Amino acid sequence: MRLALRAVSLRGPGLPGWTGSVPVLCDPSLWTDGPVRPPPLMTLPPNERRRAGPISRLALSVAEEACAQTSLNTVTVPSVFASANGDGGVIDSILRAITASGEDVSPTQFHNSVHNAAAGYWTISHGSISPATAIGCFDWTFGTGLLKAAAEAVTENHPILFVAYDMPIPGPIGTVRITPVSFACAFVLDPDVDAPAMAHLTLTYDASAPDATDLPEDPSLRALALGNPAARSLPLLRLLALRQAGTISAGCLNGALRIEVTPC
Repeated sequence: MRLALRAVSLRGPGLPGWTGSVPVLCDPSLWTDGPVRPPPLMTLPPNERRRAGPISRLALSVAEEACAQTSLNTVTVPSVFASANGDGGVIDSILRAITASGEDVSPTQFHNSVHNAAAGYWTISHGSISPATAIGCFDWTFGTGLLKAAAEAVTENHPILFVAYDMPIPGPIGTVRITPVSFACAFVLDPDVDAPAMAHLTLTYDASAPDATDLPEDPSLRALALGNPAARSLPLLRLLALRQAGTISAGCLNGALRIEVTPC
């Protein structure tokens, strides 16, 4: 599959959006740790803005940044939202309420507990009735989500928004499913290779290949990639920041996705 990559964004510790992150991705020695603070989501109606949890706000912040770099109509662009953990904070709160005497589960928390909550907030914020898929595949979520988004774009012949995101999980679950850092990234993919693009991606899926994911060589970026399934995107993001051709592998649980990058 060959696609035009029209736009990209990210947000993580010391990586405050695409423009602010490019120098760090090019020279990882510049990286310093820092809080992940998504900007206010003014596209959401006030009620939904109050209800949206931190992980949905994180996912939507990178989606907004990526789409703002294109001339595409977000009302008509389908999307794929990929998260390994979902909203672990909400799940922890619900489980605490269930196990505590006299506690009730908040309807808002129940609403946010579903895996497609971020995708739902995205469609609400843009009045979109286009398909929005939510996917999860443990530590292979980035590669599997990218494969799903690319396959849909090529098969249906339309641009697509792909968002990968995860946050630390509090409480007892977080001691078993350890995700130390918050991270999110977004890509706008277009099967029209003549469309305006920052790079072209050639994706090849091999179901028989080992499900290994390439990791950054730099220790700081490598730690981020190991600390959040969405941050497995960092090798790809670094090639894009460097405007450098290269090939990387992203594990897909069954097999791997080979990603060839050609800068435009």
